[in-house]
Amino acid sequence: MPFATLLAIAVALAMDAFAVSLATGICLRKARASQTLRMAGAFGFFQAAMPVAGWVLGLTVRSFVTAYAGWAAFGLLSLVGGKMIWEGARGDDAGEHCDPKDPTKGLQLIMLAVATSIDALAVGLSFSVLGETIWFPALVIGVVCFVITAAGVKIGCMAGHVSAVSRYAEVLGGLTLVGIGLNIVLGG
Repeated sequence: MPFATLLAIAVALAMDAFAVSLATGICLRKARASQTLRMAGAFGFFQAAMPVAGWVLGLTVRSFVTAYAGWAAFGLLSLVGGKMIWEGARGDDAGEHCDPKDPTKGLQLIMLAVATSIDALAVGLSFSVLGETIWFPALVIGVVCFVITAAGVKIGCMAGHVSAVSRYAEVLGGLTLVGIGLNIVLGG
């Protein structure tokens, strides 16, 4: 897989994390370095681990779907992308209902990290179905998510109440995943 495609997938997957980290920054108003690193670290770790889990899962079903691998990848990426587009277009305002607890700690952080990385599980499954390796892509996906999450927290702190940014980021991420799925089906 070309690095540019892998990078586009990584950025698209990180849009959920960006939306959550942006909302977190908006709620915190001033994030300490430890808060930013905790959130970015947790999100990056789970974003890297989920494709590996999906890839391993895909190894068990790969023989059943190799004839339809391109369509399966398109379907999975379109499903995830469509969900992101739907959630972004729905327009929940990120800064309206700030949780008084610190979302960069404990169980809340883990739940956010898992929730924002579920779509990466489907991408890992797609990689497996297509016969792609996973270790380098998982590393790239995790690092990109780490950077985008850290940037999201910082931008959120600076932006105040610009919740529309997170909505557009999620829609753009969803459109990117659907576009990548189309590219796979069309043989690009």
